[in-house]
Amino acid sequence: MKAVILAGGKGTRLAPYTIVFPKPLMPLDDMPILEVVIRQLSHYGFKDITMAVGHLAELIMAYFSDGSQFGVKIQYSREDVPLGTAGPLSLIPDLNEPFIVMNGDVLTTLNFAELYRYHRQRGGIATIAMHRRSVNIDLGVIKHDVSNRIVDYIEKPTYHYQVSMGIYVFDPHVLTYIPGGERLDFPELVLRLLQAGETVIGYPYDGYWLDIGRTDDYAQASEEFGKLRHLFLPEE
Repeated sequence: MKAVILAGGKGTRLAPYTIVFPKPLMPLDDMPILEVVIRQLSHYGFKDITMAVGHLAELIMAYFSDGSQFGVKIQYSREDVPLGTAGPLSLIPDLNEPFIVMNGDVLTTLNFAELYRYHRQRGGIATIAMHRRSVNIDLGVIKHDVSNRIVDYIEKPTYHYQVSMGIYVFDPHVLTYIPGGERLDFPELVLRLLQAGETVIGYPYDGYWLDIGRTDDYAQASEEFGKLRHLFLPEE
């Protein structure tokens, strides 16, 4: 089974670390986060991996090489100009079967094989892994009509949302919606699919998930990976 890992971003929210160091190589304990992702994919049967690289690509390529030391085959697709999150898929050949595509800085206990099976069973063109997030508003929220007449007042509410985990399964037909060499992000791609009448499925997951985007997220991930390593790397 095939997987594409997006590892080309500059990781500006983790500066200054990422000025000279690619975010996917940021260490959790003794292991880069991207190595954790690759070991997880390999454990669940995804042995054919393409990394979409850009910023400081040489460091990533030098560390992972052809992937043989991790029991997988790694190829690299390099973008000359930034193409967003979805645009790099247009540069990758031989995506001729359903494949996983994911960010290279996600720490999760998600079973990738189960996500893949779910996608095949539901019959959509794309499946988005979703995680429930709650947002607390520490103020009184006022609702009003078009004439500014107050119709409701909610003190310090909590709102619940399903958010994208940055992990997807795509059928090859999705690629026809991604113009070659043009910048495109996943939200825009999903809206294109929906506007075209395509079926996009959500996969709810309530296990561990953390997007390592900011310095406090990275600190949390480092601490929790050390405590829960056996959950993230079951083969160990």
